[in-house]
Amino acid sequence: MKTNSFSILKITMLAALVFLNLTAYGQTNYTLSSNPELKVTGTSTLHDWDMKSSTATGKAQISLENGKIDKITNVSITMPAESIKSGKGGMDKNAYAALNTKNHKEVKFNLKELVAKGSSYEASGDFIIAGVTKSAKFPVTATVSGDKITVKGKHDFKLTDYSIDPPTALMGTVKTGDEVSIHFNVTFQPTK
Repeated sequence: MKTNSFSILKITMLAALVFLNLTAYGQTNYTLSSNPELKVTGTSTLHDWDMKSSTATGKAQISLENGKIDKITNVSITMPAESIKSGKGGMDKNAYAALNTKNHKEVKFNLKELVAKGSSYEASGDFIIAGVTKSAKFPVTATVSGDKITVKGKHDFKLTDYSIDPPTALMGTVKTGDEVSIHFNVTFQPTK
């Protein structure tokens, strides 16, 4: 009787190991491709504005099934805070001061969950901006082309949510609006 119980235990352990191996095998490590499209947009009492960056690093674990995304986990994207540029030195300087880039050199996003919503997805995760971490939910699209996955989306938020005072210029006569948006169009490729 002991031999029979021992055999069942061995088979159960072997099956568990095979299952764990197959689960781990299904996930592939991905890295953010070069030249991501990142943009922050907002308003002011003078005009609408935007600041762009094509500098970021990132990683993800993605599993595909029949050429479609099955699961995305462990996503993290990091952008140097001073990589965003408006093309206007004074505006950049004010933005960096508001973001306190001397002490908070990066803007980060860490995905907690990606839930399918019809043909698109809802991303849930944490943004870390100016040293403040806030949870966020926003819609994204994700498309597969060969072995690359492109993710696009936009997150709307208020600067004051991150303890950022909206910048002013010209002795306070020009004021930045509190509401801004982060737009992204990023591509992940298998890690080499």
